[in-house]
Amino acid sequence: MWHSIGRQLRNPTGMGGLLTGSLMRFVNETPNRLAIDALHIGSTDTVLELGFGPGHAIKLAAARTSGLVYGVDQSRVMLEQARRRNRTAIREGRVVLHQGRFDLLPVGDASVDKILAVNVIYFWRDVQAIAKEVRRVLRPDGRVSIYATDASTMQKWKFASEDTHRLFAAADLSSTLREGGFDEDEIAVNEVRLTGGIQGLLATIVNRA
Repeated sequence: MWHSIGRQLRNPTGMGGLLTGSLMRFVNETPNRLAIDALHIGSTDTVLELGFGPGHAIKLAAARTSGLVYGVDQSRVMLEQARRRNRTAIREGRVVLHQGRFDLLPVGDASVDKILAVNVIYFWRDVQAIAKEVRRVLRPDGRVSIYATDASTMQKWKFASEDTHRLFAAADLSSTLREGGFDEDEIAVNEVRLTGGIQGLLATIVNRA
């Protein structure tokens, strides 16, 4: 059962995926706000979310900018949920959502000001390829925020097994981002405390290229 839950968190499908989307709304509420606040979204910024899930952070980001908000997620179930949740902004042309891969982003070079990824880096099989894509689409001085629950908390959760989740302490997250091609002086990783004793990590990256 725990393995199935871990797999659904990685790629929600079917009825289990619908339930996972409901769970994500609750679990990611604070991480979403932390990650978006860390981006300092400007009134005309273009924003991209990697792994938008049920679309709550997309909606929050769209409320802060008149620019385009893009989202990419591999799950068809999450795409449908997020489209329903953001249908007005989609109809107005302010939000564009895609089902796809993070290492093949459907946006142009240097076209995005801010990028966020909340509780998804555990599932990135090729961090270097994804980091390369992030750098490709990010404008100079653009910002990235990545939230992950710290390994000290994740190790207590039976669904977060090695075959579904890659766990991170603060030093691990920083080194992984450096391995992905970001410079040490571009990266900051801060520990955050959530309700229920959950220890989180919030990484921010400023593109100084």
